[in-house]
Amino acid sequence: MELHERLLQSGATSAVSAAVTDPFAELKNRIHLALVSELGPGLFEVADSDAIRARVEAEIRTQLQQEAGLSRDDREQIASEIADDVFGYGPLERLLPDPTISEIMVNGPHDIWIERRGLLSRTSLNFSDDSHLRRIITKMVGQVGRRVDESSPMVDARLPDGSRINAIIAPLSLSGPLLTIRKFDQGRFALEELIGINTLTSDAALPGGHMNPA
Repeated sequence: MELHERLLQSGATSAVSAAVTDPFAELKNRIHLALVSELGPGLFEVADSDAIRARVEAEIRTQLQQEAGLSRDDREQIASEIADDVFGYGPLERLLPDPTISEIMVNGPHDIWIERRGLLSRTSLNFSDDSHLRRIITKMVGQVGRRVDESSPMVDARLPDGSRINAIIAPLSLSGPLLTIRKFDQGRFALEELIGINTLTSDAALPGGHMNPA
């Protein structure tokens, strides 16, 4: 069963009673566009990614120094979020490395859910708006050789780590871009774990795989 179906069955709703807006959305978008204009294609050159990342982070901080009314913590947070957008998958960068999260569902820019150990919960993370979410989806599927646009508005693909992604945009989605990421455990189960979750009986786990005679 897909995560969105379980959300509906659990009584959770994707509607947000009070839309959560990012007070720095316009600033982050402006600096992001300035980076693209300043660095051009070099921003996306993977071969020299360490040097480019250092240059980009320095440029972000330079740009933020020119902004009045920002605390040091605000500057650090904004710089980190812009870098996540440039080099990764935006706010999802904080969820994807977490091995305890088995599924991520983005029901809209301000409605991000996760499944952890079988329990559903809504996160406090947000995209700036639909275009921000759409940009990250395009980047995500593009890096595995796929595309999503109006002529191909739904895509199923696998990320390099094996996670399965499903993305839907208009005209198939009437409520904006939607994204689901199903992650898979990278480790192998020990025999004791397989027995504990009733996938394997203790008899079948005997040496040689022989069943213990009754």
